[in-house]
Amino acid sequence: MPLSENDAAQLFREEPDGFLDVGAGEVAHRKVGSGPDVLFVHGWPVSGATWRKLLPHLVDHVTCHVIDFPSAGSSRFDADTPMSIEQHITSVRRVVDLLGFDEIAVVGHNSGGMIARHAMAGDQRLRSMGLINTEPPDPSWRFRSFIAARRLPGLSAGLGWVAGQPKIRSSKLVFGDAFADRSLLEGEFTEFFFDPLHNDPVARDAAVRLLRSFDMSHVTDLPAIHRQLNVPVKLVWGDRDPFFPVERAKALVPTFANASIDIIEGAGLFSHEEAPAQVAAALLPILSSSPTN
Repeated sequence: MPLSENDAAQLFREEPDGFLDVGAGEVAHRKVGSGPDVLFVHGWPVSGATWRKLLPHLVDHVTCHVIDFPSAGSSRFDADTPMSIEQHITSVRRVVDLLGFDEIAVVGHNSGGMIARHAMAGDQRLRSMGLINTEPPDPSWRFRSFIAARRLPGLSAGLGWVAGQPKIRSSKLVFGDAFADRSLLEGEFTEFFFDPLHNDPVARDAAVRLLRSFDMSHVTDLPAIHRQLNVPVKLVWGDRDPFFPVERAKALVPTFANASIDIIEGAGLFSHEEAPAQVAAALLPILSSSPTN
């Protein structure tokens, strides 16, 4: 049965299909579609709802398993839940275990792509991997500057305030460059991502704790991680992404055993939200097929 964009968005306003105990909070899990299994891993500071526009283009071909990490979306956590990048890496592994996959394709965006690579390196269950606008081993100055800000005092309160100020959050120096079309920062993006940061101090604190756990070794170690991913890898990149510039994405291709890249013209960091049909078309050949290695 076809899934409209409105129906897909509604999935994230309702209770998930279940919760998975990952040892530090509970991951929210939603399942939709039919065909080979694919796990979707979101980045910071969003949740599984970031896939809402992509899902309608995939559900007739693959079974989509969408998670919310503890710290985001419908997941279960509190102020005492351990929160770190390393824990999220462990959470992905635990999800794959708990869902009992014999084989799985994984799609990650932004920091979710970095987390997915670390989590699935060397895992014989991995069928293929899709990576959308995610960290290269040599981050840009823009990314390094953003990460450096994680140590600023009062970051949680500041993030909450900025999330509630449309003009400020859409400026080039904040989130404005995340989309080529800045109007997409409003509407559903505000509902699912800015509003929780602005209105929910526990969720905001969790997001900040996660950001502060980031270590540059998570990206500088990626070439060694890539050598352990002996499956088809598709990179999909918005060419107007200032955080992870497309030229650095192209340089990623030879670091994998079997990778190729599709460039989405006129899209930014959230290319899967700006051009979902194009991103789906790029991903489906590897998501819906059997492994070649």
